[in-house]
Amino acid sequence: MSENLPYSRQEMMAIATGRELHDGELAIFGVGLSMLAGYFAQACHAPNIRAMTEGGVYGATPVGGLPWGIECNRISANATSFTNAIDALGFLVASGRCDVGIIGAAQVDKFGNVNTTGIWEGEIGDRYRLPKTRLTGAGGANDIACGAGRVVIMVTHEAKRFADKVSYISSPGYLEGGNGRERYGFVGKGPSAIITTLGILRPDPVSKEFILEAYYAFSCIEEILANTGWDLKVSPSVHVVPEPTAEELAALRRVDQTGALRKA
Repeated sequence: MSENLPYSRQEMMAIATGRELHDGELAIFGVGLSMLAGYFAQACHAPNIRAMTEGGVYGATPVGGLPWGIECNRISANATSFTNAIDALGFLVASGRCDVGIIGAAQVDKFGNVNTTGIWEGEIGDRYRLPKTRLTGAGGANDIACGAGRVVIMVTHEAKRFADKVSYISSPGYLEGGNGRERYGFVGKGPSAIITTLGILRPDPVSKEFILEAYYAFSCIEEILANTGWDLKVSPSVHVVPEPTAEELAALRRVDQTGALRKA
């Protein structure tokens, strides 16, 4: 648990992310923490969220704990319908019909660009070269980042994960900032928040550079700045995120029945 609080940093991040979702929205979640956040919202304050996975499982709620994959029995047992990734990502997301998506990140930069491909030593150069560390890849996150109405990024807040510029863009945020997305004709409007284990960052409306909007009761501005790899600006209205209520924690743990993601 976080500093003797009755919840962990991961749980605080999941609850803060879930609060971003609204009742009635069509939402797509990845595996793990993004599912925890999304289905928490459904269990707590947004019962009419229309949830789907990248694999095309629609209208389900987890049974017996969080699923290990996007088509696991825990997420498919009570689904309204089954389709496939082409329909989920190529039709609903790519057409702009999906209101919100939640994705994770191994590395993120000040414009919300996400790297889940690999870690390189220095610049890649003019030609692709093998990374020092190969990561899991984008999966459907690239499609979600390009097509969902808005995107919420979840990431552990560590200096090594918060880069001034990611070495490889697996899933685009605002590219180099400003109107970068508009030049490429993306249907989706880009990331609306980076929610971390320490606080919440949101994009400046003009530059699209992410700034610190809020921090948690167990964190502080100084800790967040020390764990960010760029000169993070702080909003004049920076504030403390409300702590989880008893009802929110109960709803979260009904989703994560096995406690698989109840980490510090």
